[in-house]
Amino acid sequence: MAASQPGRHGVPLARVAADAGVSVPTVSKVLNARPDVSAATRERVAGVLRRHGYEIRPRTSRRTGLVDVRIVDFEGPWSEAVVRGAVAEARRLGLDVVLSVELDPDDCGAWVRHALARGTDGLVSVVAVPDAEARAALATAGVPLVVVDPRRRPPEDVLSVGAANFQGALEATAHLLALGHRRIATITGVPEQDNALARLAGYRAALIQADVPVDDDLVRLSTYGVAAGYEETQRLLALDDAPTAIFACSDDTALGALRALREAGRSVPDDVSLVGFDDLPVAPWTDPPLTTVRQPLVEMGASAVALVHRARSASGRTLRTELATSLVVRASTAVPRA
Repeated sequence: MAASQPGRHGVPLARVAADAGVSVPTVSKVLNARPDVSAATRERVAGVLRRHGYEIRPRTSRRTGLVDVRIVDFEGPWSEAVVRGAVAEARRLGLDVVLSVELDPDDCGAWVRHALARGTDGLVSVVAVPDAEARAALATAGVPLVVVDPRRRPPEDVLSVGAANFQGALEATAHLLALGHRRIATITGVPEQDNALARLAGYRAALIQADVPVDDDLVRLSTYGVAAGYEETQRLLALDDAPTAIFACSDDTALGALRALREAGRSVPDDVSLVGFDDLPVAPWTDPPLTTVRQPLVEMGASAVALVHRARSASGRTLRTELATSLVVRASTAVPRA
């Protein structure tokens, strides 16, 4: 139905605008599924339109051959691997990637608005979940969104791709337990971060399955990164009963832990075994080479673009895709000294 025509009850748009408390152009934008209207205003105007007999059809955006990918940090190997996978899959599908590097980890609004104004076949947001208003604009425009390794658990209707964080952490801790360690510490991310909670849960589950008490002194909630690994390991070594093994929930964290252990005169793995999480390119080249959980980063990026493509073509979609992790055993873990 054209924006200038009245509804089936003969009510003009000016009457709809007055009832909704907005301008006629705003009513026209809602009726024609334009993205540049706030979620609250859209919902209010849409209700008035339906009450007066107007039919609002979701708009399917035109094909552009572009997929927008948003990351916060492109300097680290983690992000580079995800982007590499996204670009490879896009090329396979005949698509081009538009990469945006944003400073704010959570504010996706401007990125979404720009992509919609230019035109895009879909959006891939690494870590950050766009807010409700941005998601509503995407839904109205018929543009799919996929979040890779979301920092916080996304709403149920948001497509996402991640790794099996719980299982990976459980296997890492179980490996240390099988070697004979019982004083096993972990350094993980902040509780507000979904993957940090999952890795902590996997660590706890492995200890419980082995009938080993969980000692809260050995659980360090911090941030991922070299500095956090260094500082938290210093605190762990200061305990009266220091750990014989550390499960660092990222490889960067493990690198910081390795530095702190060496400065303290502790040998890895003779004095303290060390496990990371990610299997970054540096992991086989540390001294000693790092035992770690391989996170399928390239595959995560590729899966996100493939999911955008499937959602766009309406050929089936899965709301949550979880890719398997695997434990890579190297020389940084060994049986504890008697």
